[in-house]
Amino acid sequence: MFTGLVETIGTVTSLDPLDTSASGGGGTSLTISDCAEILTDAHLGDSISVNGTCLTVTFFNSSSFKVGVAPETLRRTNLGSLTAGSPVNLERAVSANTRMGGHFVQGHVDTTATILSVTPDGNALTFRLQPRDKSVLRYIVEKGFVTVDGASLTVTKVVDGAEGWWEIMLISYTQEKVVTAKKETGEEVNVEIDMVGKYVEKSVQAYFEGAAGGEAGILEKMVGRLVEEKLKGQSTA
Repeated sequence: MFTGLVETIGTVTSLDPLDTSASGGGGTSLTISDCAEILTDAHLGDSISVNGTCLTVTFFNSSSFKVGVAPETLRRTNLGSLTAGSPVNLERAVSANTRMGGHFVQGHVDTTATILSVTPDGNALTFRLQPRDKSVLRYIVEKGFVTVDGASLTVTKVVDGAEGWWEIMLISYTQEKVVTAKKETGEEVNVEIDMVGKYVEKSVQAYFEGAAGGEAGILEKMVGRLVEEKLKGQSTA
């Protein structure tokens, strides 16, 4: 679990598609350096968010660490496009005494989004983002939370539909703390929508598909109750 408050920006040393070292296990590994400040309390097996993706530490020293990257992660995120020298947002998993300044972030990327435009607004920047998977738009609401490359940001505008997109704004302070501020039109960002919307949707679906006869049965009972109350009101008039 993370907060979406980026702690530092690290630098990719390598993305090895076939790491034969003991820590790589023959799969893809990602090595990140220039991040000593988040490794002072590191342990093997710890979770670190890399551009919003929860990954497991398989090796570390005083200033760098290595993580394994599964094929599904490469398909779902922008990590596969990283090269040596790429900057990445980093955040350690929350601890018991962490301030929850952002929102509850799992580090499970839902989709990527393409930057459609970057528009200055005073000393702030407005990013318009279009998701690869348009179905996530139903969870994105104005003034709600969305995680972009691991950073907890507030949605300022949403447009649904086939060409749907949403906007977020980066104030000048945030621009200095996250990699997204340096990205340009056409580049991709990792997106995790607020999990609250998913749980609400699942709960509502379960209610309507429950033991009371399914969605049609529940609606029928609701209509029947309204008709009954209306008839009672007429009989006593």
